[in-house]
Amino acid sequence: MEARAVARQVPGSARKLRQVVELIRGKTVQEALNILQFVPKAAARPLEKTVRSAAANAINADGSANVDVESLRIKTIYVDGGPMQKRIYYGPRGMASRLRKRTSHITVVVSETAV
Repeated sequence: MEARAVARQVPGSARKLRQVVELIRGKTVQEALNILQFVPKAAARPLEKTVRSAAANAINADGSANVDVESLRIKTIYVDGGPMQKRIYYGPRGMASRLRKRTSHITVVVSETAV
């Protein structure tokens, strides 16, 4: 039984989110949530929310009687780049350059493992 959750257009670059994703890839959901709670990076908050959503989707899809929360494991987790908001950054001597506010898409797939 698999369930997935997708968070789209999360503020923050995909490169910074991937650093935190590497910490929780392949871990159980409970272990991943414990790790994300103590990671001192802003990227951990949207990742924690998405992992919780994937776990809740697994419970709701199959009914709470059939799915054991402790047996849920992160099967796949990846971060893709999203659309960029382009702004103008005013520099010295009247010059202007482009400021790119990056966003990301987070996808988490959890599955039940045999205990």
